[in-house]
Amino acid sequence: MQKKPGTLPHGLSATYHNKHNNLILISDKTITMKTTTIDPQVKTVAKQTVYSILFTISFTHLLNDMMQSVIPAIYPLIKQNFHLTFTQVGLITFTFQLTASLLQPFVGQYTDKTPRPYSLTIGMAFTLLGLVAVSLATSFYTILLSVSLIGLGSSVFHPESSRVAHLASGGKKGLAQSIFQLGGNAGSAIGPLLAALVVMPYGQKNIMWFALAAVLAMLVLWRVGNWYKGHLALRAKSPVANVGSLHPSLSKKKVIWAMAILLALIFSKYFYLASMTSYFTFYLIGKFHLSVQQSQLYLFAFLAAVAAGTVLGGPLGDRFGRKYVIWFSILGAAPFTLMLPYVGLFWTGILAVIIGLIISSAFSAILVYATELVPGKVGMISGLFFGFAFGMGGLGSALLGKLADMTSIDYVYKVCAFLPLIGIVTGLLPNIEPKRTKQ
Repeated sequence: MQKKPGTLPHGLSATYHNKHNNLILISDKTITMKTTTIDPQVKTVAKQTVYSILFTISFTHLLNDMMQSVIPAIYPLIKQNFHLTFTQVGLITFTFQLTASLLQPFVGQYTDKTPRPYSLTIGMAFTLLGLVAVSLATSFYTILLSVSLIGLGSSVFHPESSRVAHLASGGKKGLAQSIFQLGGNAGSAIGPLLAALVVMPYGQKNIMWFALAAVLAMLVLWRVGNWYKGHLALRAKSPVANVGSLHPSLSKKKVIWAMAILLALIFSKYFYLASMTSYFTFYLIGKFHLSVQQSQLYLFAFLAAVAAGTVLGGPLGDRFGRKYVIWFSILGAAPFTLMLPYVGLFWTGILAVIIGLIISSAFSAILVYATELVPGKVGMISGLFFGFAFGMGGLGSALLGKLADMTSIDYVYKVCAFLPLIGIVTGLLPNIEPKRTKQ
């Protein structure tokens, strides 16, 4: 064992390997080096992108978010059956998003320390119970209880499945998150379409059919848990590289500032998305006199564009830099959101697709950027950002529902049009990525 003097900013510590496979322990006072051997199999696994796992976890994300998106898709039916106000409709979303958001950072932090490969299956079981409960609900309060169970399932699913995507990325973090997010956004788009075909014509009890998707997801996630468990066992054979408390080039104050900016961008994105997912059908019905089924086709087009945009965000961030993708995705949507409230039906559909395509490309880039700010805390960071996104979506739905009751749905969209302008704060983010040279 050799010790060499060295200095780091106070409180900063890290562990990594040099090119000779020497394990180097860095603290604020010393740099300690000892010779160690990394299992070649572990090095191979770390560099390998496991596409079979990425697409499998993306498929379960599709099923998970498809089931969740059924709830806002049937709001017109629930509102009519239970004689609800827009405020009460917003409270349903708020309850779901609150239960989904509050627990996610804690689940992520816990599983960072103690991974639970089969927790994904357990979380999906709560979603199954929630769907059955919604189909049988007889009052506004039983609906709130039912959606809270679905939210509980989501609070387990998102941070752990995001970790699985990270482990299977092979270093292609943006691509891995985009594949993972693609499933969720595709599911969010398919859900309203299936609700229009299965639930709206035949009634609330037909939500029960979606429970079959939860059973399928549980079976698939059990298989993913087997891979997750085996992957953890393999990684345990060697010390893990690159585990630090903060990004090495930034102080704690700068990391906190950068995280605050990212959360402000999440606020902007998900408040606007709340206006679309919860109230776009009401806007189309009220302004253009469409039927419920017709309005849901427009919602499907918007959500399909969101899914397509998600595919682009991660790889573009890997290629050109995540900061540029974040900037374009949030601020770039502003001209189109500002036009939306003032155009006819045809252009409303076109603008909705453009907005969905642009604004959806940010989340993968934001999440990977955040995990690079705080290395080694994938579960906690994923839980924090998924949780905050869900929370802002729920809070936005509740507040916008209240605003709609006080004014009108048209006024809601005129106010929300300015939200993407918050994207200008992206310019304050530190540059943490290496400069890309032209090939």
